[in-house]
Amino acid sequence: MVRVGVFGATGYAGAELVRLLCGHENVKITMLVSQSFVGKKMSDVYQNLRGVCDIECEALDADKAAEECDVVFTALPHGASKEVIPRLYERGLRIIDLSGDFRYNDAAVYEEWYGEKHSAPELLCESVYGLCELHRREIAKSRLVGNPGCYTTCSILAAAPLVKHAIIDNSSIIIDAKSGVSGAGRALALDQHFCECTENIKAYKLGTHRHTSEIEQELSLIANEKIALSFSPHLVPMKRGIFATCYANLKKSVSGKELAELYKEYYAGEYFVRVYDYPNLPESNHVNGSNFVDIGVAVDERLGRVIVISAIDNLIKGAAGQAIQNMNIMFGLDEKCALSACGLYN
Repeated sequence: MVRVGVFGATGYAGAELVRLLCGHENVKITMLVSQSFVGKKMSDVYQNLRGVCDIECEALDADKAAEECDVVFTALPHGASKEVIPRLYERGLRIIDLSGDFRYNDAAVYEEWYGEKHSAPELLCESVYGLCELHRREIAKSRLVGNPGCYTTCSILAAAPLVKHAIIDNSSIIIDAKSGVSGAGRALALDQHFCECTENIKAYKLGTHRHTSEIEQELSLIANEKIALSFSPHLVPMKRGIFATCYANLKKSVSGKELAELYKEYYAGEYFVRVYDYPNLPESNHVNGSNFVDIGVAVDERLGRVIVISAIDNLIKGAAGQAIQNMNIMFGLDEKCALSACGLYN
């Protein structure tokens, strides 16, 4: 039985972790940390967990975590994780971090995009980027995993086969992505209030969104050359979901059907990646509530351009579900444990 702690348990991603872990047959939750709700039961904060997880939230204590846990999920704000994780790592714990603090191979890239010094750059050499479909072998041997962002998971998996097979002009990649409001977290902000979001769609952080750097890092590794791309995020009036439309110029003629077959071959054996038969395309309803990433392809023959659609649930495959998938790999468990359910379709 794997003993698990969740730090930041009462945020949206943390709560999804707790909910999913409660259904994991090989897991025992031994510690829930929430600075905002110390002394309160998890089920008092999230009523859906009543009778399922009545564990009391407590303050962060690295020594106690080392005694009671085999692995800790840190669902903490960006910047906070890099202060906490060194204390956990030096005590021998395995750690899966859901912030952006340990997703980078180069501290300078983190510092450029996050605007602050990295306080534990030495651990970047130890951490593995936790996109399971691309780094499974490294994840299995690691003690520290940087769980990818939601936009990045959706976008990287959409573009990876194109880059790997060198059939696009890598300088032409454009990613237009939409996110549900839960992607911004549970903290209150005016632009996330119901009246600001409903019946509305808006772009934000054009050309400056932090996830751009993650996508570029991973696609550059696949291409074995530096890739720079355009990433345009949008907020849409739904609670959860990521929907990415990716464009690139083809270097050679290929049909939509051929492209779909190429994607199926690339992701053969990947349970959580579902490639649609051409010309069918994913919808957010198909994946919400699940750990699946759905991918569909099209070709604009007139312009010689490929269009790839990908969709995930931002709180599951984009956060908590992928974190559990990483844990399953780290402990040699079936990757599908607690994650095999299909989407809700509503």
